[in-house]
Amino acid sequence: MSTNRKEELARSLKARHIMMIALGGAIGAGMFKGSSTSIDMAGPGVVLDYLFGGIILLFVMQGLAEMAVRRPGAKTFRELIEPILGRFAGYFAGWMYLLDWVLVMAAETAAAAVFLQYWFHHVPLWVLSLVVSIVITAINLYQVNIYGETEFWLAGIKIAVLILFILLGGTLLFTGYSNHPAVGLHHLTDSGGFLPHGIRGLASAMLVVMFSFGGSEMVGMTLGETENPERVIPRAARTVIYRILVFYVLPILVIVSLVPWNGLSTVQSPFVTVFEAMGIPYAGDIMNFVMLTAVLSATNTGMYAASRMLYNQALDGQAPRFFASLSRRRVPVRALLVSTSFLYIGVIVAFFAQGKTFDYLMVIPGYSVLIVWMLLAAAHMRSRFAQLESLTQPIRFPAGSLFALLSLAVIFVGVVVTSPLYGTLVSLLTMVLIAATYGLAQKE
Repeated sequence: MSTNRKEELARSLKARHIMMIALGGAIGAGMFKGSSTSIDMAGPGVVLDYLFGGIILLFVMQGLAEMAVRRPGAKTFRELIEPILGRFAGYFAGWMYLLDWVLVMAAETAAAAVFLQYWFHHVPLWVLSLVVSIVITAINLYQVNIYGETEFWLAGIKIAVLILFILLGGTLLFTGYSNHPAVGLHHLTDSGGFLPHGIRGLASAMLVVMFSFGGSEMVGMTLGETENPERVIPRAARTVIYRILVFYVLPILVIVSLVPWNGLSTVQSPFVTVFEAMGIPYAGDIMNFVMLTAVLSATNTGMYAASRMLYNQALDGQAPRFFASLSRRRVPVRALLVSTSFLYIGVIVAFFAQGKTFDYLMVIPGYSVLIVWMLLAAAHMRSRFAQLESLTQPIRFPAGSLFALLSLAVIFVGVVVTSPLYGTLVSLLTMVLIAATYGLAQKE
């Protein structure tokens, strides 16, 4: 359904916002803390996983960018998928992605409260969580460029720390520090070899690595609010491999080179371990602050993604029309507030659910990201084949998207095999429910 200019989302996101959103989406708490898990699984060879995952992401993002250029009126990646793969594919991708960010927001807000309690010991977690939720909601209620600026600076903090870590750590590898001689690169092979757990270890870590890249596709959620998206989005996609190389592969390479991989704790951030080994004071405080900015960035992004997806679903008749309303600032305030309500509910569940209840729910985002990436790769492939009908220009076979699709399919099977059974069943039930509601949505 078309809208006039006054009813459209404001195109206030600038190129620098998009670049930082792309970076911030891929660099989260999973990088600063979760990387210890992937290193434990694969050893030093985990750098190959991050590089391989970056290549998959490159092909997915290039396909997204190409489709965005061809459809300048698209507001989200859902509107890139739907015209090519059909209305059901768009509906399914939209609702899975919305649910993905609702759950991630809840988990990240709970994590933010824990990081804040590191300094505010006597403040209850629920109070800190409430404060975070209110602040994030307020930021998103204002014009979209406020969200862009907030994300710009939150992502900037993470990037600055990574650059400092790479420069400092890389230098110390060959110069030594304190009473420690220069270690060079021998830690890469002296504790069981470069691949201590073999190919099986690489495969297991690949699942963790791909989940850590989740959020990079957020660029596709900004199409309707970006100045000159046909120029900005392709540039962001083209540079994704360099960002992954610099901000993922190099930090991990420095970590496993400075410290034996089997000397890292799976509980403590590997960055804290390395900083402490270097003798840097207040390492725990520094990384607690960085991880706090990482989860705040993820929560901020999640609020944006969930509200925009709900708004666009409603605008297209695939959600109640009530959510298609914009405020005077051209922000989808109703969609935003309902996303906020789920955030508070999710935080309550995260804090008070007994046993593994919330962990089972958190399997859903892993499936959601893989499904969205596979649909984007499939849509790009089909769009290329559709061009064969027009012989005005030669069409290249979409080998990159085919490679990405096949790789993601293998990883998806790996997730099914290795995830907790109850988590997989909950995810499957969720997918069935979304598919079942498709028919009802078309009748409204």
